[in-house]
Amino acid sequence: MKKSVLLLFGGCSSEHEVSLKSATTILNNIDRSIYEVHPVGITKEGKWLLYTGTNNDLSNNEWQKSGISAFLSPDATQKALWIFKGEGQESIKINIDIVFPVLHGKNGEDGTIQGLCQLAQIPFVGCGVLASAVSMDKAFTKIAVATKNVPQARFVLVKEPELKHMEETIKKIESAFSYPYFIKPANAGSSVGISKANNKEELISGLYEAVKHDRKVLIEETIIGREVETAVMGNDEIVVSGVGEILAAAEFYDFDAKYNNAESKTVVDADLPNEIKEKIRGYAKDVFDAVEGKGLSRVDFFVKENGEIIFNEINTLPGFTSISMYPMLFAATGLSVKEIITKLLELASL
Repeated sequence: MKKSVLLLFGGCSSEHEVSLKSATTILNNIDRSIYEVHPVGITKEGKWLLYTGTNNDLSNNEWQKSGISAFLSPDATQKALWIFKGEGQESIKINIDIVFPVLHGKNGEDGTIQGLCQLAQIPFVGCGVLASAVSMDKAFTKIAVATKNVPQARFVLVKEPELKHMEETIKKIESAFSYPYFIKPANAGSSVGISKANNKEELISGLYEAVKHDRKVLIEETIIGREVETAVMGNDEIVVSGVGEILAAAEFYDFDAKYNNAESKTVVDADLPNEIKEKIRGYAKDVFDAVEGKGLSRVDFFVKENGEIIFNEINTLPGFTSISMYPMLFAATGLSVKEIITKLLELASL
């Protein structure tokens, strides 16, 4: 008997469009001999719709035209998706065995949807509530990773109310370490809202831009180095892929450079000494363990010219688009996208 999978995509975050592309990849590669898929999209306004169309390309919002109102019940005795076809019509219950939340960013990888799955007592793909929340918040990630003595950039944390006293805030940042700074919303993915400040004016504008996306802002020292990534998979037994490298077309790998600039490149086997690669893979496992990860994550680092490795961030629901590093890294080990998806579904747990 096939297992029933609820594939959640879209969402209210700034990464809505990325999620549509990731879900398209998964919908086209999931093993239909094992799994029956129920794709439910969440609009930017937060409306849940069961997609009933036959076109497996969800990358634009045409899917909404074939959507029927639906929601996942938090009732643990039901373990069900409820469908509402229209006024006066009887609701339909679909039993769900596994939830695959292909949701990036806010309300997708911050522990919220994971909490709903916990309430419903339905196994789900990926990290749990704690790991998701900690990893989404870059400040708390740094605190957790520090327990493993993994090297990372120095930082200052600024909260939105502090911008009312801008001069004091600037002094606080400038006394910690020198320009240039990277300014990041504490809770945002796909490099949304990130900027680089070479002077006071750019720092102020960067802070105002960052608080559009989150009330907490991380200001980091600039690390000059190669940007590398690893893919992690597993629950109790952790597998780490090889080390890939990002060759950004822009000054840094922001949202536009990542998704809109064809000059940005990814290399699945970085040209680095083997001892450096092994150290990166070890650090990736340490970071995953520090946040109590399970299922999957992508862990990113910088490698400085002298070989020093600096942890950058962990992404607990990495993209599955055609240019996403996570599936590419495991594909380089011999796994097809279908096999990667099957393994992740087999790892689904509470």
